[in-house]
Amino acid sequence: MTDQTQLPPRAEKKPATFTHHGITVSDDYAWLRDPGYPEVKTPAILDYLNAENAWFEAQMAGQQGRIDALFTEMRGRIKEADSSVPQKDGDWLYWVEYEEGAQYKKWWRKPVGGGEAQLMLDEPALAEGKEYFRLGAISVSKSGHLLAYAVDDNGSERFTARIKDLETGEHLPDEIPGTLSSLVWCANDTALVYSLANENWRTDNARLHRLGTEKSEDVQLYYEEDQGFRVGSGLSSDESWIIVTSSDHETSEVRLIPAADPTAEPILVRARQEGVEYDVDVLPGGTGPWGEDRLFVHANDAHENFRLATAPLSDPAAWEELIAGSDEFYLTDVALFRDFYVIEGRVGGLDRIDIRDYADPDRIRPIHFPEASYSAGLGNNPEFDQTVLRLGYESMVSPATTYDYHVGEERLETLKVQEIPSGYDADLYATERVEIAARDGTPIPVSILYRKDRESPGPLHLYGYGAYGIAIPPGFSTSRLSLVDRGFAYAIAHVRGGDDLGRAWYRAGKREARINTFTDFVDVAKGLIERGLTQAGRISISGGSAGGELMGAVVNSDPDLWGAVVAHVPFVDVLATMLDASLPLTPGEWPEWGNPIEDAAAFELIRSYSPYDNVRAQDYPPIMVTAGLNDPRVTYWEPAKWVARLRDVKTDDNALILKTNMGAGHGGKSGRFESLRETAEEFAFILWQMGVEG
Repeated sequence: MTDQTQLPPRAEKKPATFTHHGITVSDDYAWLRDPGYPEVKTPAILDYLNAENAWFEAQMAGQQGRIDALFTEMRGRIKEADSSVPQKDGDWLYWVEYEEGAQYKKWWRKPVGGGEAQLMLDEPALAEGKEYFRLGAISVSKSGHLLAYAVDDNGSERFTARIKDLETGEHLPDEIPGTLSSLVWCANDTALVYSLANENWRTDNARLHRLGTEKSEDVQLYYEEDQGFRVGSGLSSDESWIIVTSSDHETSEVRLIPAADPTAEPILVRARQEGVEYDVDVLPGGTGPWGEDRLFVHANDAHENFRLATAPLSDPAAWEELIAGSDEFYLTDVALFRDFYVIEGRVGGLDRIDIRDYADPDRIRPIHFPEASYSAGLGNNPEFDQTVLRLGYESMVSPATTYDYHVGEERLETLKVQEIPSGYDADLYATERVEIAARDGTPIPVSILYRKDRESPGPLHLYGYGAYGIAIPPGFSTSRLSLVDRGFAYAIAHVRGGDDLGRAWYRAGKREARINTFTDFVDVAKGLIERGLTQAGRISISGGSAGGELMGAVVNSDPDLWGAVVAHVPFVDVLATMLDASLPLTPGEWPEWGNPIEDAAAFELIRSYSPYDNVRAQDYPPIMVTAGLNDPRVTYWEPAKWVARLRDVKTDDNALILKTNMGAGHGGKSGRFESLRETAEEFAFILWQMGVEG
């Protein structure tokens, strides 16, 4: 399916090897990593990436009409002039707003009692003239007079923090480049706590910046010695404590600092213990049945699905169980308010929100939702004294809905339902949640969306991720309708490696059990074929980052199943990356994948599935790959090397195209319409390769 008027680019093969544990591995494309990274200036590398981009454009040129039509269709489902539901925080009501045609939003507020609206931050103005723009942290000071925010303008995820005086509209001279964190205001509005990214793009610190001083005078509040841990900061629910957390993927440690005295000696809650994750909030004394400040600790020390414990601030390591861990209920989060607290979790993979009383732990008030399969969670609830909770809700057929839940009345109030200007009739669609047995007998949940008038078997799109304990909720997507309305069923495989069904589900897809993620995905596809929903070769698949690793693994193992494959910023060079401790994420990733430097078994396991290392001479399905030159998470050379090796050894003439965003990072292009156009490109590729009209 290639254009025979020109030939695809071929990366030069420059033999190189590396040896670990007595095993030598060849890598003819290792040269695609620029020795000056994170700067990429080597002409031969840039020439190759630009040649691949030119090939991408040439191959997709014939689809431009379809891309434009899809983009117009998808954009028509977005309400361009739109705003969020205002939320009260102190003396102000806050909301965000998109103007007609704007790529980015504006941040507004107005006095609670009425008055003129005030534009706090104008993202379109900040983004003007920039190829890439992303707003990171944004935080209003406790008094409401100052706004701290951080911006990344090249996709490298190194943000520059600035401070705006909301009373005058002027910026303070303070500027902090290189941040990678939240921006936490101290109690008197005179200082911020933040974290800098070090030269390896790791946040190993919590720092204090006093307004009006030079960055060089900033005070280091905490430094993390372990290069695999990352440091982050936040505020307690009543904003009286700064909470500094250091963690990797399976161990954490928390310190508390008074927000009114940020240079005070931090209080260590409990020393780190390998494999124990915990997070903390502080309930002020006099709230609930306790007479002193009380810690609420969400921890997996006694059960992998987490429990809730409390402890006096005076003895923070003395955890007393409040809610026991459970095999059935996966406790994911806890939010404290003055008169009650909220438990979030999942039962059978579906979200659950419970209201609990401090004085009566046996009284549980679950919030009930109307559908059998959905995604729901707490929204923005900034005030400690909250009697009405803001919630978000959606399902695969129900557009995003904003609710207020009136706690005293146990009543849901609908505030806003996502509007789809071009029209949407939920009655045309159906959603199912089915279970398909994996090859080891484990039932794998699958969420499916399709039109009720769809003919089976037909084309089907299967999405997967399956890593880091990240669940993929059965939520709503307007762009997804562009496939579904063309006869596709759209399925999400909730494979092991995510935590959709709890932490055991996560463990069953990581490290030694990593192969389960890949085989689960394949077995789901085969199960959907057996159910008559589709046929082999009529399945398109997609995934990004670790989900891109999944794509790479399954095209190696079962290429005949797939009609089209889209791998976004795919983590495919797993072995070489996990062997390189100088890369930004590698030391922190060893708990997830294993450490092949020290562990020969981990080396062998990763080598057995690493997509790049297992490319072989066989027919591959049509594949579209994306990358970001400034991506610090999955470095650009991983997808570039993978495509180069695939092109060299594959035995078919199917499309293989690589698009590298030369001014962006892990998330692709910024702006709501630019990112939508990239989705239109993806869908056009899928429709083209699957032979679907429209």
